[in-house]
Amino acid sequence: MSGSFVAHQACPATPSIHNDANPGGIKLETNKTYPILAQNKPQGAFYLIDIEGAQPAHRWVAASCGEQVASAEGEESSGAGEGGTDKAGKTGQKAEYVFAISWEPAFCETKSNKPECQSETPNSFDATHFSMHGLWPQPRGLSYCNVSRDLVSLDKSKEWDQLPEPDLSDATRQALEQVMPGTKSSLQRHEWYTHGTCFHGASADTYFHDAIALMTQINASKVRDLFAANIGNEVSAEAIRAAFDESFGAGAGSRVLVSCKKQDGQNMIVEIDIGLAGDIGDEPSLPALIAAAQPSQRGCPNGFVDSAGAR
Repeated sequence: MSGSFVAHQACPATPSIHNDANPGGIKLETNKTYPILAQNKPQGAFYLIDIEGAQPAHRWVAASCGEQVASAEGEESSGAGEGGTDKAGKTGQKAEYVFAISWEPAFCETKSNKPECQSETPNSFDATHFSMHGLWPQPRGLSYCNVSRDLVSLDKSKEWDQLPEPDLSDATRQALEQVMPGTKSSLQRHEWYTHGTCFHGASADTYFHDAIALMTQINASKVRDLFAANIGNEVSAEAIRAAFDESFGAGAGSRVLVSCKKQDGQNMIVEIDIGLAGDIGDEPSLPALIAAAQPSQRGCPNGFVDSAGAR
């Protein structure tokens, strides 16, 4: 399964649903989000989740202990560009890429210790524009192409500042720092080694140049206008999809998945994942790339557009 599980109770998490054995006495942490791996059956009573630090890490929890939500926390959880039809009954090819864009103020609600969050103000670019999370070649699991084990280990342990800096031109680096505030936490290093190295053999500069070109189109669209005009208010997934249709062509909205995270009892929109298919060149056309991909899951039905500095 994809998505995340938000715990509402401190329930036990066990390796099996058939007995109560619980190595380590692991319990859920209330309001914490965990990646969902599976469900015991369709509409079943248990979810299999991943709990970092537990031995074993894969644990079953009762569905009644929380709720499933679409989540941006796990990059591999996106359902963008995976099956379905749009309103015109059209289908496309399975997504070759997922383009993940974040609403940074919502991300910073639970990551306030991050350097990019500590420096964020209501006047920051990312307070009123989307930020780039990443451009992920598909299928899921395609990662670390020709990357050494040492670098993979550093990345997986989140020692991103220890990874070598990608070789970027000054122009690309400056543009990236604006649309990816996470560069202050070395996010660009993680994205390059995990995903960019699988971007049809391109250099780091080409990979980020092309991703920035897509990001520029997003921030010049009605989608960005919708969010900027509704800071502090709730918007629906249908309104977001309609804005994609208006900006990038009929059916574009059916290729996006809205990801939310619950904070203080309120669903916040954290990320939008966009399915893409086709050739991403130096001057990529986002409408064409979206139209070529399959429609996707909708994700969370509505959410709050957070403001910078609200935490």
